[in-house]
Order: sequence, then C-alpha cells, then structure tokens
Amino acid sequence: MSDVAEATATVARVGAAPVDRADARLRAAMVALTAIGLGIAGYLTYIHYAGIAPVCAINGGCEKVQSSRYAEIVGVPVALIGLLGYTAIGATLFVPGDRGRLAGAFLTLGGLAFSLYLTYLELFQIKAICQWCVGSAVVMTALTALAFRRALRVDPD
Repeated sequence: MSDVAEATATVARVGAAPVDRADARLRAAMVALTAIGLGIAGYLTYIHYAGIAPVCAINGGCEKVQSSRYAEIVGVPVALIGLLGYTAIGATLFVPGDRGRLAGAFLTLGGLAFSLYLTYLELFQIKAICQWCVGSAVVMTALTALAFRRALRVDPD
C-alpha cells in the first residue's frame, strides 16, 4: 500500500463516525412510516378545512367521526394535531445521537397515548370507526415500537 493510500485509510478510520447499519435501517423504516402518517393526517386536515366528507369504505364511519364534537380540541382539529405530531417525530429522525432517539421515543409514546384515547372515543363515545384514524393508530403503534427499539439499542462498541 502506498503512503498516500495508507494515510487516507487511517484518516477515514479515525475521522469518520462508524456507520451503524441497524440504526440506519430503523431510521429508514421510521422515515417511511412518518411519511405515511403525514399523508393520513394531511389528508384529514385538508378535508376538515375544505369542509368535504372523507373517502370512507366503512358505511360513513369516517364522516361521523370527522363531524363529531371530538374532531376538535379547543377549536384545533385533531387531524392538525396529528399532522404537527408526525412532523415533530420526523424532525427527531434528523437529530443525531441519543438526543434525537430519545425525543423520538417520547414523542411517539405521546402520539400512541393520544391515538389510544381517540380510539376509545371512536368505539365508546362516537360509536363509529374511521379507517383513516385506524390507519394512523397502526402507524403510530409501529413508530413507537421502532422508536423505542432504536432508543434502547446498545451500541456494539
């Protein structure tokens, strides 16, 4: 090996942070799920402000949920809260190190708790199921599992 190649290899080993492939895979999956969540929440936010009925495959359940008194909290559409939540979760995926992983875990845990509360309202108060809300709850559940797996990983150093 030439002196230049050896020096370059040494700098690359010393100066570059090791690539954690498992973390990269978890992060990529979370980016994809966050994009799906943003799509769902964005669609529901749009239909709320446009004043149109959502596309729903389950006998009008989505419309009943979206027009219920629970569709807003203090005048803020629940869908907009979801949109902001998914945006915040997505932002944590670009914060390096433990700070980003922990923030993601706590935000997803909060999102999961909120999703469980909304699911309770659908089942026992509104008595209707919205497929979009169920989809969002499934996405949030998966995000929470991945975020905690990512946050609790022990680096193999």
